[in-house]
Amino acid sequence: MPAEFAATDGGTAPPTWAQQVLWRSLVRFGSNHRFLNLRRTVAVSARAGVDVDRAVRAVSALVGRHSALRTRLRVLGDEPHQETAAAGVLPILLRVGDGDGADAARDTANRLGDVAFDHTAEWPLRIALVTVDDRVRQVVVVFSHTTVDAYAAELVLRDLRLLLLRGGLPTPPGPQSVDVARLQHGPDRRRSQRSVGHWLREFRRLPQTPLTPTGPGLDPPLRRGVLVSSAVDTAARLIAARQRVSVSAVLAAAYQVMAVRGSGRELSGLFPMAHNRFRAEYANAVANLGQIGFCVIDLTGRPDFSEVLSRVWAASLGGLRHAYYEPAELRRAFEAEGVDFERAFLPHHYFNDVRLPVGGEATVPETTPAGLRAATERSSFSWTAGLHQASWHLLAHVVDEPDGVGITLTADTRHLAVDTIEPFLRGMEELLVTAAFADVPWPWSPATGTT
Repeated sequence: MPAEFAATDGGTAPPTWAQQVLWRSLVRFGSNHRFLNLRRTVAVSARAGVDVDRAVRAVSALVGRHSALRTRLRVLGDEPHQETAAAGVLPILLRVGDGDGADAARDTANRLGDVAFDHTAEWPLRIALVTVDDRVRQVVVVFSHTTVDAYAAELVLRDLRLLLLRGGLPTPPGPQSVDVARLQHGPDRRRSQRSVGHWLREFRRLPQTPLTPTGPGLDPPLRRGVLVSSAVDTAARLIAARQRVSVSAVLAAAYQVMAVRGSGRELSGLFPMAHNRFRAEYANAVANLGQIGFCVIDLTGRPDFSEVLSRVWAASLGGLRHAYYEPAELRRAFEAEGVDFERAFLPHHYFNDVRLPVGGEATVPETTPAGLRAATERSSFSWTAGLHQASWHLLAHVVDEPDGVGITLTADTRHLAVDTIEPFLRGMEELLVTAAFADVPWPWSPATGTT
């Protein structure tokens, strides 16, 4: 079923800084839709009485409201640009479900999300309506990462819920992808220069020792294991409340500890993904603002885990403050110093916590040491699809799961044995469970880690 949309704005703009990185990744690695497709479902109460026509009108209004949802990346000359359509038609898939439609919605989200977007020709979202007894009970939305990030997706879904229930919105939308691009290519350039300076200063602190392959690796070489754990979620929140830091910082500290323990390295690089919404004007932006930060973690003096966490918290805040930069300018600055930008960060560690929220907003759980340890028995480990290339030999992604948090560890088997992936994640869990009720001295836990 088609959803027609119309608006007063249209035209072209340069790519945002995040889009520059994404486009380069698409050209270099191809479309990795496991990361680029954001799958979401919106439940609709039966009492709301939303029929298909009403839902289609809500979708039309949503796309007309947010220009980011009708903006595609297209090549003009040799460079990508954003092109926003003032009018068009978005196809909507209809599916019949049972009960509350949730099972059909999950299946549909997976089906739609498992297909790569054509970022130059396709609208950056796909929508399906799941009906039960002629009423819409679920709306499935799959976003392309080209014009929205996880935060923007939540803003769009909030508006969709209101449009389904009320039919309209009284407030104007926040800045859109093209608005962000115009700021970045204008007044924000000075911020970029400061961030580039931070990256260069931090990089000079690190020992320039290349990562030596330990074997030929598997095919594909990057293997990915997933630990789903309620114990990690509970322990991290307990530690965050006691230490007055974010839950994300707790997870990053445990990840960094497991990554370097036994290596003898006192200085290592951590590359956290930043949402870049600290500035008030970007709080409600419907755009992809995510960029990678960089900080050096100093573990000299054999600190206990509490001290490690304090150091990671302080360093990562600095790194996140400087995660707003023009990628081409950053690359030029490193290359001017003779650095191979494609391989310079390989020996270090990437960390991306995409949960919403990722701070101390949630209620601090109540549990006992025995209860927390018992929760580890319910944790599950599984393998997911591997990758062919990455800019780091070790990457961690954190997502919400119904049974806690899911931590995906991606390891390059040319540098790390595949059989270290599950022990790494189990060791991270053990460290956090122990640290929830007691300080953990160096070397931080008895579990086996990865170097």
